[in-house]
Amino acid sequence: MSTPKQVLEMARKHGARLVDIKFVDTFGTWQHFSMPIAELTAEVFKEGIGFDGSSIRGWKSIESSDMLAMPDPGTAFMDPFCSAPTLSLTCTIAETGTLEPYPRDPRGIAQRAEAYLHKTGIADTAVFGPEAEFFIFDNVRYDSKANGSFYEVDSGEAVWNTGAEEMPNLGYKIRHKEGYFPVAPTDSQQDLRSEMVLVMEELGIKVERQHHEVATAGQAEIDFRFDSLVKTADTMMLYKYIIRNVARKHGKTVTFMPKPLYGDNGSGMHTHQSLWKGGKPLFAGKEYAGLSQMSLHYIGGILKHAKALCALCNPTTNSYKRLVPGYEAPVNLAYSARNRSAAIRIPTYSDNPKARRIEYRPPDPVANPYLCFAALLMAGLDGIIHKISPGKPIDKNMYELSAEEHAKIPQVCGSLAEALDHLEADHQFLLQGGVFTADFLEMWIGHKRREHDALRLRPHPYEFFLYYDA
Repeated sequence: MSTPKQVLEMARKHGARLVDIKFVDTFGTWQHFSMPIAELTAEVFKEGIGFDGSSIRGWKSIESSDMLAMPDPGTAFMDPFCSAPTLSLTCTIAETGTLEPYPRDPRGIAQRAEAYLHKTGIADTAVFGPEAEFFIFDNVRYDSKANGSFYEVDSGEAVWNTGAEEMPNLGYKIRHKEGYFPVAPTDSQQDLRSEMVLVMEELGIKVERQHHEVATAGQAEIDFRFDSLVKTADTMMLYKYIIRNVARKHGKTVTFMPKPLYGDNGSGMHTHQSLWKGGKPLFAGKEYAGLSQMSLHYIGGILKHAKALCALCNPTTNSYKRLVPGYEAPVNLAYSARNRSAAIRIPTYSDNPKARRIEYRPPDPVANPYLCFAALLMAGLDGIIHKISPGKPIDKNMYELSAEEHAKIPQVCGSLAEALDHLEADHQFLLQGGVFTADFLEMWIGHKRREHDALRLRPHPYEFFLYYDA
């Protein structure tokens, strides 16, 4: 759907009785409210829909909380998870009176990043393709209070259930780090993932593949086709919505937490990127691994700002339980062809110039996709504008280097606190073109520091194991 008229016709054709208004909050969660379909008119797309934004995390204070949700007709779909026929629309947020974009709206930030790209004249399209991993669990329990805390997740295919009295226990449990590509019955979730894929396709998401991932206990990956920055972020929100609701329909629960299990692989969101102009790929050339000089400068920008990017691409304390040196985690700030031990990999599956791209491996799927993709684009553009060299590629397995060799390679941040310090010191590249604002970044840093402190100040259950009888 590209026009309000087409959206209204779609609603009529499908007998929609309600319209669901969705928007993303600061930290990447979809929020919504619904109205009778009669309230949706062509004027609404121009004038917006008023709502109270005072309770949205990181948004307006109560004395100036009136906001407008501006529906994007290109995002319309019939919501398959509502019992009454419901049309869904994703919105950008605007100020009342002026209709000016709200500076703290993540979707608006991503739109401004695309506008800034156009303004530079470097390219007209930034293409993004995320590979998000997640876990499908059968049960989750957790609590944290003054006198105790715990968490527990469970999965019927988890290795810790080899001795469970399941009456009968048929075995076929996945050992740690052995979940990559086994067939059924070891892979117990093929049909569930396939249902997720089919719902995605019904709603216009072009899926490339689905499979079990490396970890035990239901780690999965579903990859969808790349698109422009804002469209890909929109798709990422719909992707999460579908996965969670299909899982719930079958009595299961999904988490995109980067590291829900100790001692097994975490979940990443490797992010493929390229720039295009006039329908032509700009990252293909005759430099290293078939790249252009422009793409090498783009890599240089990302590597220069990588530690600051961590605060937006790896925005939780849990993120840094995945990004741990010494394990097979994308912590090494280097680039290389095919090499998965580098933070930036150059895929070499095809020699077609249209397939030439870079893959930034540190991000995780808890990141707000609008902020993550916008920040990556701004870092890459800074590299192009200032001709930042990425240095020489490292075509070695960096997980097997000596300690002396490894010490020479810079690494991503080791904690959320460190990432926030780097963002506070290095954020001018994000402010170019008014894409991010100083006010937004100050709010983000303050909120995330409170998150970090909330965990830092709490006793950890494992500390009792280590120290209770000391």
